[in-house]
Amino acid sequence: MILVINTSGTGLEFVLDDKYVHVDTEKQSVALPAECEKFLGGVGAKWSDLDAIGVVVGPGSFTGIRLGIAYAKGLALGLNTPVVPINAFELYLHEVPDAFVAIDSGRGDFFVAANGLAPCTMSIDDVEVKQMEWPCTVGHKPFNLKNAIQIVNNKLKNGNNEPVVPMYLRPSYAEQNKKDSNV
Repeated sequence: MILVINTSGTGLEFVLDDKYVHVDTEKQSVALPAECEKFLGGVGAKWSDLDAIGVVVGPGSFTGIRLGIAYAKGLALGLNTPVVPINAFELYLHEVPDAFVAIDSGRGDFFVAANGLAPCTMSIDDVEVKQMEWPCTVGHKPFNLKNAIQIVNNKLKNGNNEPVVPMYLRPSYAEQNKKDSNV
């Protein structure tokens, strides 16, 4: 069984096989361990049933992404199971491979990617022009986290060796503020 954890947005999300839950919480760091255990118990699974753990590595909330990765790595270490990174672009493109993905960053620009376009940030003006190169645009609605199971399975079959690190497409607020104060 593969457990998938997403802490990149608001709340918490878990997937195990075809089971899914979204948990609204203001304190992801406090709720994550208890809610994960509650989810597993609720679907009749035990920690020892897990063959792998998938974790969404971004883009998204700077702190949430780091929290999810640390928790997934800790579980994987204790359970002696692999942990596999998944990014939001993979989740969108799994469902619509020929799409242009544009995710509102909440900071006046967009996280974008597509087949043939590496993940980056763009202004709305650039998005409006660039998206015309693909037949459709996605990212305005949440991705389907259940698709992560197949993505993780495919990565495991292909000998996944991706590092489980955050997908940051720009500096954090702290890095940006430090850079601005040094100017």
